[in-house]
Amino acid sequence: MGLLDDKVALVTGAGHGIGRGHALELAKHGAKVVVNDLGGSVRGEGQDQAADETVALIEKAGGTAVADYGDVSDHADAAAMVQRAVTEFGQLDVLVNNAGIVRDAVIWNMVDTDFDAVIRVHLKGTWSTCHHAAVHWRGRAKSGEADVGGRIINTTSGAGLGGNFGQSSYAAAKAGIVGLTQTLALELHKIGVTVNAVGPSGLTRITATMPGMGEAFEPNDIAEDDYHPMDPSNSSPLVAWLASDQAAHVTGHVIRSIEDRIIWMQGWKERRVVSANGKRWDAASLGSILSQEVFETRAPGMRF
Repeated sequence: MGLLDDKVALVTGAGHGIGRGHALELAKHGAKVVVNDLGGSVRGEGQDQAADETVALIEKAGGTAVADYGDVSDHADAAAMVQRAVTEFGQLDVLVNNAGIVRDAVIWNMVDTDFDAVIRVHLKGTWSTCHHAAVHWRGRAKSGEADVGGRIINTTSGAGLGGNFGQSSYAAAKAGIVGLTQTLALELHKIGVTVNAVGPSGLTRITATMPGMGEAFEPNDIAEDDYHPMDPSNSSPLVAWLASDQAAHVTGHVIRSIEDRIIWMQGWKERRVVSANGKRWDAASLGSILSQEVFETRAPGMRF
């Protein structure tokens, strides 16, 4: 009995890299997979049928998959890929949002159309597939299923969690995905749907655009049982587990997978609090109080 037998999964951006790793891993554990990829460049330009190669790899290993070439940033395409899972395999159980592009530039050089494109693919694309999957699962719940057991695994990154120079659009989108994840975990909890975000690592087409990061490689470039610290599929076992019935108690979390480490992130927490004891703060005196009691005196210009 496989970990994901009888499950149907949709993985976006699964034609290359991390997404391909997720699709292969889910299929390895018994899931039937809709492999979505528009097939564009790392900037989101053009289109091909990159999903076909991932499907071929799954089928070669004895799994079941179909290709989908829809654009996640198109709301109608997102609906169609969810429906594709239902039409081909009878239902949808797992949604893995991985599709993404980059158009990096420091903010004074970035044009608004590039910012919009990155936000549209990462953030709106994630929202759109989640919306249509939620409609599907809520419909099942209203028809009498007590626990539909849906799973959403979204993709964030270190840039979204801590910022990265030259990536204001990408970082904003990835941070937004965390807020979306936590909100959907609250909204979908009652019908048995879990929603988590994974922050993966690896040498991919996106990391290859960054200076000094090295060339991208695909998960199938490495023998199945071998380990490479920058293998794009290193986070895929975590994704497969989050997609399973074993993870029914885990929702609303951000979990990073860096090389051989899995890191449960704590998120924004209260670090230090001062009170004005029922009075309104005075801006002129606030600085000295914050310096001494909150930030602990630092040199001007230092980050806290």
